[in-house]
Amino acid sequence: MDVLIIGGTGVISTGITRQLVESGHDVTIFNRGETNVEIPDGVKRIHGDRFDYDAFENAVSGVDVDAVIDMMCFSPEDAESDIRAFGEEVEQLIFTSTIDVYARPPERNPVTEDAARNPAVSEYGAQKAAAEDRFREAESDGAFDVTIIRPWSTYGEGGPVLHTFGIETDYIERIRQGKPIVVHGDGTSLWGPCHRDDVARAFVNAVGNEAAYGETYHVTSEEVISWNQYHRRVASALDAPEPDLVHIPTDILRDVAPDRTEMLRDHFQFSTVFDNSKAKRDLGFEYTIDFETGVERTVAWLEVHDEIESGEDNAFEDALIDDWRESTAEFREQFTWNGQ
Repeated sequence: MDVLIIGGTGVISTGITRQLVESGHDVTIFNRGETNVEIPDGVKRIHGDRFDYDAFENAVSGVDVDAVIDMMCFSPEDAESDIRAFGEEVEQLIFTSTIDVYARPPERNPVTEDAARNPAVSEYGAQKAAAEDRFREAESDGAFDVTIIRPWSTYGEGGPVLHTFGIETDYIERIRQGKPIVVHGDGTSLWGPCHRDDVARAFVNAVGNEAAYGETYHVTSEEVISWNQYHRRVASALDAPEPDLVHIPTDILRDVAPDRTEMLRDHFQFSTVFDNSKAKRDLGFEYTIDFETGVERTVAWLEVHDEIESGEDNAFEDALIDDWRESTAEFREQFTWNGQ
């Protein structure tokens, strides 16, 4: 099939582009052309701003494709632009949504695709949920068939290794050096990273797949681990010392470092597990890259591209850890209780 990817050079979409070509599809990508990501031979490129709706719609008006994969739709307004550009012109539109459309914490685990959505969880999730609704309305009006894919935590070459304070890569150096690592809460909340190549394969298998028309899918990790396990596996992948994990309550971290803990507020503090059985059935989804192997590959990419920071945030984390340890030690020494 002829496929247009809006994006094409991000963490997930780089894998999608490569795998589509390997599968024999003709691929065109639309993006700003501002990254140096290597694109497979034969991929056509259109440069432009996806969020300049008039220019975007004009730029793609002459592109004759069967399916569109939109990696850059973040709002119902973006969805409207897609509908104007591709309505009744393409067979299928694949929308990259997110598990952030669901309530946090979930009512029950594992979460299935028919679980109630909660637009109040975050602005990002609310906008994605509204875009989902707009695409489904367009589908019911005959614009095109829609496949919605909801990834969770996707990582890999071209992206960071996440941690309590977000995406800063000095975390890698802290792990390698055996420096203490802040972990939110007691480290037992669950997280599920999935390598971009496994996620991308599900997207590719959705293209032209009539079983996926009108459907919504989770494409998430099959290796759900606690944050304590997460940091230990990162250390193992990097052949680093056993990490010294410093547990600090989430609400305290939010109070002392609100600008560094937005991802913790919206994502990391919640334990969630997602059911991938539908994607396994229809999209042939498989979890093939274990987390330690994926971390090795991700860090190797960061090293080649000189994107590992030397530790400009270490002073903050070191001071936080020192003060926390001092205050908790003092509390233990001074606390007494005379009750029965």
